[in-house]
Amino acid sequence: MQKLYFIGILAILFISRTGAQEQDITSSLYDTYDNYKEAILGERRIKYQDLQPLIEKYRANPKFKVNTVGTSIEGRTLSLISIGQGDTDVFLWSQMHGDEPTATQAIFDILNFLDSEDFTSEKNDILNKLTLHFLPMLNPDGAERFQRRNILGIDINRDAVRLQSPEGRTLKKVRDSLDADFGFNLHDQSRYYNAERTEKPATISYLAPPYNYEKEINESRGNAMKIIVFMNSIIQKYAPGQVGRYSDDFEPRAFGDNIQKWGTSTILIESGGYPEDIEKQEIRKLNYVSIMSAIYTIANKNYTAIPIAAYEEIPHNDRKLFDLKIEGVRYQLHGNYYVLDIGIQRPEVDLKEHNGFWNSSRIIDQGDLSTYYGFENLNAEDYTIVPGKVYPKTIGTIEDLKNLDPYDILSQGYTAIRISDFKKEDVFSPIPINLIAEKYIQTDFQLKPGVNPTFLLRKNGKIEKAVINGFLIDLNDKASSNFKNAMIYR
Repeated sequence: MQKLYFIGILAILFISRTGAQEQDITSSLYDTYDNYKEAILGERRIKYQDLQPLIEKYRANPKFKVNTVGTSIEGRTLSLISIGQGDTDVFLWSQMHGDEPTATQAIFDILNFLDSEDFTSEKNDILNKLTLHFLPMLNPDGAERFQRRNILGIDINRDAVRLQSPEGRTLKKVRDSLDADFGFNLHDQSRYYNAERTEKPATISYLAPPYNYEKEINESRGNAMKIIVFMNSIIQKYAPGQVGRYSDDFEPRAFGDNIQKWGTSTILIESGGYPEDIEKQEIRKLNYVSIMSAIYTIANKNYTAIPIAAYEEIPHNDRKLFDLKIEGVRYQLHGNYYVLDIGIQRPEVDLKEHNGFWNSSRIIDQGDLSTYYGFENLNAEDYTIVPGKVYPKTIGTIEDLKNLDPYDILSQGYTAIRISDFKKEDVFSPIPINLIAEKYIQTDFQLKPGVNPTFLLRKNGKIEKAVINGFLIDLNDKASSNFKNAMIYR
């Protein structure tokens, strides 16, 4: 362990001493990011049609070359955008999984940067030495539905051997035709990953995929490791402690592992979670900065002397994060009181058109959760869980709720309101109280994994807080809540 620590210090000293120019451009890239952020790609649920005006803009731009390299099962074109005239080919592909769009957005930020008149000398360095190739959306059919798999129902990232999907065949064809020197395999991962043994989310996770079961390191994979060490140093500046290292178990069906085996130095980037960044816009910015910095160091070959062993210093990914962790709350069951920690997550449910979402939260675990962490934490040692009641008056429609003060209703001990006339399009409650149909029979309250977390928290005989659909609401400080929606039960 001391040896690895020493190697890590050497790597930091190397990067700080010989990479000063890269650090300078990194700071400038971060500070000027808003100049290049592609404004029309503002939220995660981007679709094929959102990208087409941008792709056509670059097709008409003589700096770029845009080729149609394939089509999806449903006939959507797969476009490759290239720029540069260098001998070293760098291939970046994104959204192999349709619900993983963070790097797709960052790619168009990068393209805006490359098209600008700024950073002339640095871009000359890059574009005279490298040719950059971007395939921004490999799975447009999945993106249309905001789902991981393609319309065939397969995971394209497990199709590198059988090559049954046209999207997978396109990726293989492009990689082979370029014989790319470097590859960036761009993904999103769950926001519930953390850097091992810390409360920090794994905002960015890296992997130099193995090319065999023995996890051997040849020159190609070693170069990927060195670049990851450099990129880690960049992220640490803006999200300290928030980098993880993805599992390097060999997966013979996966594209990353095979592209590494085929001779392309492959860097997997997984965009995870960041506090108060549900739409991953800060993570998008970190992708932009770290990828552009990596491209710059590839052009200048400053990564070559970084110690490979420093790669092992990056902590592993773990999965021990909740959206909300309640610590040490009192819970009464059959006349006895128990002390519990409660871990809550807020899974997203897509709207019908896959252009937005609502949350349907769940208790994931309870008991002793001292080795787990939360994006939001409540020390509840002075609180007791109180089951909520149904409001005594039935309301006509959701629109009629505007005449009620939900916080006053919560403070009276009510967590549900009956509605006599739901509309078909009503799928969630817009106020921090669950809504139920007139004939809906509410079951007895029981705290257990899998149930929707809705209850009240009493302190010194007074209800001071509420948990409604997994969102913590302070009844004395309404502005502090990050509430999005409650539930509807018909």
